[in-house]
Amino acid sequence: MKKGAALFLLTVFSMAQAPVLANVIPKIELGNIIMEEEYPDSTKVEPLIPSYDSSQETLRIEGSVEATTEPEDVPALGLDDCLRIALGNNPRILSAMQDILASDARVKQAWSNFFPSLSWQTGYTKIKQLQLSDAIGRNLVFNYWVLGQITASEMLYDFGVTQNQVTIQKINNKIYKMTLSEVINQVVYEVKDAYYQLLYAQENKNVAMDMVDKYTLFYNQAKSYYESGISPKVDVTIAEVNLSNSKLTLIQAENAVDIAIAKLNNVMGVPYFDKYSLADRLTYNAVDITLDQAECIAKDARPEYKIADLQVENALQNLKLVKKSWAPQITVEGQFQVGGRTPVNNYGYNWGGYLTFPTINGMLLRNQIKEAKALHSKQIAESLNTKNSIYLAIQQAYFNLNEKKNQIPVATLGVKQAKENYELSFGRYKVGVGSPTELKDAQVAYQNAMLSYLSSLYEYNSALANLEMTVGKNLKPCEVQLDKEVTLPDAAKDKKNKSKNK
Repeated sequence: MKKGAALFLLTVFSMAQAPVLANVIPKIELGNIIMEEEYPDSTKVEPLIPSYDSSQETLRIEGSVEATTEPEDVPALGLDDCLRIALGNNPRILSAMQDILASDARVKQAWSNFFPSLSWQTGYTKIKQLQLSDAIGRNLVFNYWVLGQITASEMLYDFGVTQNQVTIQKINNKIYKMTLSEVINQVVYEVKDAYYQLLYAQENKNVAMDMVDKYTLFYNQAKSYYESGISPKVDVTIAEVNLSNSKLTLIQAENAVDIAIAKLNNVMGVPYFDKYSLADRLTYNAVDITLDQAECIAKDARPEYKIADLQVENALQNLKLVKKSWAPQITVEGQFQVGGRTPVNNYGYNWGGYLTFPTINGMLLRNQIKEAKALHSKQIAESLNTKNSIYLAIQQAYFNLNEKKNQIPVATLGVKQAKENYELSFGRYKVGVGSPTELKDAQVAYQNAMLSYLSSLYEYNSALANLEMTVGKNLKPCEVQLDKEVTLPDAAKDKKNKSKNK
């Protein structure tokens, strides 16, 4: 009873003093407060454009925790090297170049109407005229020799028909040149994407190798504890399973590297290329560009923009050409012959000028003009649709690039937190207070965080290459400045410490 009365009095006193305490003690909302020390605001780790303050340190976000090591005799290729190889060996580029050469020849073929035409003829003819033979009662046989007959003709004027044909072929030639630029633009993107994918595969391989080393350390620790009688046999078994799984992951990562190399070789047009390594690593280089700027660049540099306008002009020239189907030709012609009853019996010549009208079908010509007008209107609509599609592609590539850019700081922070968690878990297990399950979960979380970080770097670079393809021009990157509180992977930290020591 005394305890109940005391509890009742304490409750009443608390209710009476609640308003006063509310003004004195700050209100605490458990579960709603973010611990800034552990989870800083995203804007504090977001990559920023570097300022001109030399006191601020600029860092470059790089790939995995370890550098790629290759034998010294294996050549190292950079992105520029791969692009040069592709531009000289990709069969699609070579095919597009041959289309340009063929188009150049067609332009000259169209001009050939203004050049003179020459012909040579020689022969022998034996003639028996039936009507004269019946009239005079005896057969008349003639031998006619043509030792040589030279004919020269020159078209003087065709009322603009040839000029329209030449203009059409010139426009087609420009279209083929723009098509070559389009093919090169597409190949450059494919090379960049394959190059970044190979870098990503190599970084994944490095992560897998790092995990094998960590699981090996875990296994050796568990084995020593078991032999000392500290841990049971099940800990050793768990460590063995984890080590085997990590080795299997490493095998898969190595196979992914081989597949990525084969893909890059195929895009470059050298499928049987010798073994090589890559000189670069996955990096993040910021590109400062607005959507309006991207659209302006595309209007000037994107080949499809120009092809759309050229196709409209081509349809217009075809319409003009159809309207001139009735136009006559003014030509001059000369002929010289040697022959007669014997090969050199006589000679003759003739020359003159001609105004030649084509055969005209009014119904046919009228409907051909209607068809050409409809095709011209259709090409205008298709040109507008092409430009709309290009703008949509630019928007998608631009927003996708921003998305991938914003994922990098989050992934960077995830690596930092997962690494700290792993180090704490391993420290707890090393002193005998942690469980193998806890350590395994921390290792898996650390591995997934690094893979997620590398994936974000690859997706950003691939998205940047895609945006460059949609605008038709390489975008100049700039250095990236990070907040000093952000912890980068080990490789970047080592570079920073070395620079400070120097």
